[in-house]
Amino acid sequence: MSFALRRSATALATRTAAPARSLHASSALHAAPSSPPPAEGFMPGIAHSKLIRSTTEAALATPDLPKAIVQAGQTTKMNLFQSVNNAMDIALGTDDTAVVFGEDVAFGGVFRCTIGLAEKYGKDRVFNTPLTEQGIAGFGIGLASAGHTAIAEIQFGDYVFPAFDQLVNEAAKFRYRSGNLFNCGGLTVRMPCNAVGHGGHYHSQSPEAYFAHTPGLKIVIPRSPIQAKGLLLAAIREKNPILFMEPKILYRAAVEQVPTGDYELPIGKAEVLKEGKDVTVVGWGSQLYVLENAIQMAEKRIPGLSCELIDLRTISPWDSETIIKSVNKTGRLVIAHEAPLTGGFAAEIASTVQDKCFLRLEAPVQRVCGWDTPFPLIFEKFYVPDMVRCYEGIRRAIEY
Repeated sequence: MSFALRRSATALATRTAAPARSLHASSALHAAPSSPPPAEGFMPGIAHSKLIRSTTEAALATPDLPKAIVQAGQTTKMNLFQSVNNAMDIALGTDDTAVVFGEDVAFGGVFRCTIGLAEKYGKDRVFNTPLTEQGIAGFGIGLASAGHTAIAEIQFGDYVFPAFDQLVNEAAKFRYRSGNLFNCGGLTVRMPCNAVGHGGHYHSQSPEAYFAHTPGLKIVIPRSPIQAKGLLLAAIREKNPILFMEPKILYRAAVEQVPTGDYELPIGKAEVLKEGKDVTVVGWGSQLYVLENAIQMAEKRIPGLSCELIDLRTISPWDSETIIKSVNKTGRLVIAHEAPLTGGFAAEIASTVQDKCFLRLEAPVQRVCGWDTPFPLIFEKFYVPDMVRCYEGIRRAIEY
C-alpha cells in the first residue's frame, strides 16, 4: 500500500478512534447530528450488557482472577483501549527487556492504546516503525530471539497480511526448526480487528482463521476491558508467539471496573458466561454481545428455552473440552463469528463436535457467520451476523 493511501487509512482510524459514526454512509456524510453517535456504533446496548462488570463487586468476581487481586479490592473504571494501555504499562514497568513498537505507537497509536507510554518509558522502549508490517514482524522475531519481550502493534488486522510469511514461516517455526535451541516466544503481536460500522473492506476483517491453521502460534481475542488486561499480560509473558486481536468497536464501547493490580487470565481456557440446558451458543470478542441479545430474544419467544453462552477467548489452542462438555449436555450447538463462513473457525469447532458428540447431537451444528464476499462498506449492516440472524440459528437448532 502506498504511503499516501496508508496516511489516508490512518486518518480513517483517527476518526474511528472517536465515537463511532452512524452505519449509513449517506446519512453520515449529509447530516450533522446534534450529539455524537454512541461509541458502540452498530452494536447498541453494550453498556447495559450483563456481560459487562460495571461494579467493583462484579469485577472482583471475575473467574480465574488471582486471590491477591480479589483481596486487594481495588478497581478503576476503564474502557478496553485503556485496559490494553494499562496492561502494556505494567509489562513495561515490570520487565526491563520489554519494548513496544509499531506504526505511530509513540504518538499513542490511532486508537490511543499506547498513549503516554513513550513519555513514561522513553523513545528507546516505545517507538515508531516504518510503514512495513513485514518489517515489524521480522524485527519483533529478531528482538524476541535475542531475549527481549517484543510487543508489536499492527495498526489494523487487515494490514497483517504482508507479515504473513514472517509470522507463519518464521515466528511459528523458530523453536521447532532449531530443536529448541532458539525461540521467539517473547513476541506478542497486537492488532485491532472486526467491524466497526464504517471501516469497509480494508478496516473490518477478522483474520483469526488464517493463523489458526498454523501450529506454533497462539491467538487470543478478548471481549471486555477486564479480559483484555488479564489476557494481554498473560500473552506478553507467555513464552510462545501470540497474536492478540482486539475488537476495535469495543475500544470505547466496552467499559468496566478493572482491577488495578497486575493479574493474568488463562490462555487456552473458555469461559461459560451463562449456563443453560437446551442449546450451546459459542462466540468470541464483540460477537458475544450480539449472541447475548439473540439469546434473550430466543428465550422470550420460545417458552422454557435455556441457552448456554460460552466465550471461547482463545482461538488457538481452543478449549475443546469445555465446548464438548456443554454440547454433550445440551445436544445442540450454534457458533457465530464475523469472518466469512467458508473456512471460518466455526467449521473447526463444528467438525470436532461432530466427531466427539455425534451420538448426543439433536440437530445439525448451526454456523452464523459473515458472508463469502469482500467486506462491504454500505452493506456492512447486512454482512455481520446480527441479533436476528443469530436468533434464527438458535431457532433452527431447537426446532430441527
